Amino acid sequence: MKILLIGDIVGRPGREAVTKILPELRKDKCIDFVIANAENIAGGSGLTPDTVDELLNSHVDVVTSGDHIWKKKEIYERLEKDKRVLRPANYPESCPGLGATVIRCNSGKVGVINVIGRVFMNNIDACPFKTAEKEFEKISKETKIVLVDMHAEATSEKVALGRFLDGRVSAVFGTHTHVQTADEKILPGGTSYITDVGMTGAQDSVIGRKVEPIIERFLTCMPTRFEMADGNVELQGALVEIDQESGRAISIERIKERIEKYL
Repeated sequence: MKILLIGDIVGRPGREAVTKILPELRKDKCIDFVIANAENIAGGSGLTPDTVDELLNSHVDVVTSGDHIWKKKEIYERLEKDKRVLRPANYPESCPGLGATVIRCNSGKVGVINVIGRVFMNNIDACPFKTAEKEFEKISKETKIVLVDMHAEATSEKVALGRFLDGRVSAVFGTHTHVQTADEKILPGGTSYITDVGMTGAQDSVIGRKVEPIIERFLTCMPTRFEMADGNVELQGALVEIDQESGRAISIERIKERIEKYL
């Protein structure tokens, strides 16, 4: 089974990259399933039902998120009703929605777990390691194919989670930093790993935002309006091939696809 992992989709440019590139990419690469981190799809921060539908209608199968999941209240009800849209599992159980899911596709069942890191992030009581392990124990009863989105700042925390889950899950992939890393690998136990799958959006930017206001903020320490950038728009991610009988990864490769023109 081939599964595409799409890195943080930022604003309208990122959504347009998905709508223009993904349908053909699925055909060309014979992709069976798509997971996309979308916590920045609505104006660069948060999700709305309409922007989620835009991704699902473009052949994304599961939407994961992170620390911006609560930015837009209109998504709360959708989180309660739609198991294709996840919030990090290690948020308190009283929060709306689910942090793990199992979705059936033409090639079988796929389990997805979404957790958020604690190093250099807002304080989260629940451990992402223990939470991911707990969710894995539940959904592994339904499928051997399980992938984990680790939405975290610190490289060490992501690497450690990959090693912790090695041999149990099919893939651990990092999101949040918006910079694609070149460390994709198959770990000794058969789990595919990459520290960050990158950013789907404008590459001529500072992680998706226009350059000048960001520089001004760093120079002056004064509040500035961060607007979406729109130059050199790419879809970034990683493509993982998984053996369906064992759930172990066969290969992992980075993906970068550019749209010719963003309107």
